[in-house]
Amino acid sequence: MQNSDSDDRHKRLSGIAFNDALQTMAGSTQGDIDGLIATFEDAAHIDEDGIEFWYARSISKLLEYGDYRNFLNIIEKAKTACKLVGQAIENHFVDVTDMVPIGSDAHREIDNIKLTRYACYLIAQNGDPRKRPVAFAQTYFAIQARRQEIADIETSGYSPLSEDQKRLLLRDEIKEHNKALASAAKGAGVIEPSDFAIFQTFGYKGLYGGLDRLGIQRRKGLNSKQHILDHMGSTELAANLFRATQTEDKLRRDNIKGKNAANNVHFEVGAKVRQTIKEIGGVMPENLPVEEDIKKVERRVKKLAKSNSTLPSK
Repeated sequence: MQNSDSDDRHKRLSGIAFNDALQTMAGSTQGDIDGLIATFEDAAHIDEDGIEFWYARSISKLLEYGDYRNFLNIIEKAKTACKLVGQAIENHFVDVTDMVPIGSDAHREIDNIKLTRYACYLIAQNGDPRKRPVAFAQTYFAIQARRQEIADIETSGYSPLSEDQKRLLLRDEIKEHNKALASAAKGAGVIEPSDFAIFQTFGYKGLYGGLDRLGIQRRKGLNSKQHILDHMGSTELAANLFRATQTEDKLRRDNIKGKNAANNVHFEVGAKVRQTIKEIGGVMPENLPVEEDIKKVERRVKKLAKSNSTLPSK
């Protein structure tokens, strides 16, 4: 009974997070959102084993990548992320060949890739968040992947990503999105490294109830050389990832100009994420436990993946 209650709570929270995230997209009406959801779902296929998948060329168009070769670069990044968390790439990315008409009843072969929902999630997370469909997909596939994970547990005993794997995936995503956030902040006028450090402080203060980086370190008992992101669990990392992605999106979308304005945006987004956590009954990020250094986790996961790959087949 306890497991059922936990899963039901996850479903409710997933729905809340999804709706909240979608509402942050300026100019989106409910019709727009429903249309985007329908478009992504309509692009899905079911194979002979009843497995859901998408074609890479279809996803590239949905995410507004005009040049498929550029989209292949995103797929390679997604494969790297997949490998990083110990997942088998071939289980989520399958190379196939399609026949397309070229006129006069003639056809030619083109390469394509069958993608699982999890692969689509990784692709979205590694895509360009300045593209509105990508920003939408980052939230959409993340929540839908979580819902599918719950369904798989209920019906087939499927083992979801471990906490170690989730931490590695989210930490890697934050590294990438912080680069995009820095670019957006620079466009707003946050130029010097010292200015960007102040900009980051405003985001932390919004999310952590007034605590800056040093305050968070002291609160969690970390020393000055221990990076706070390297000692966060998956829940805390996810909150910070959402803070970063939504701040970047708002800076670009609203064409924010000026260091003070950019700092205020980062604080407001962080505070909004904090308020959402409070509203759904979550633990405030400063009260979440300190986790093992992510570098040790990465070494352990890689060692385990290497060990599994060398096991003799039965």
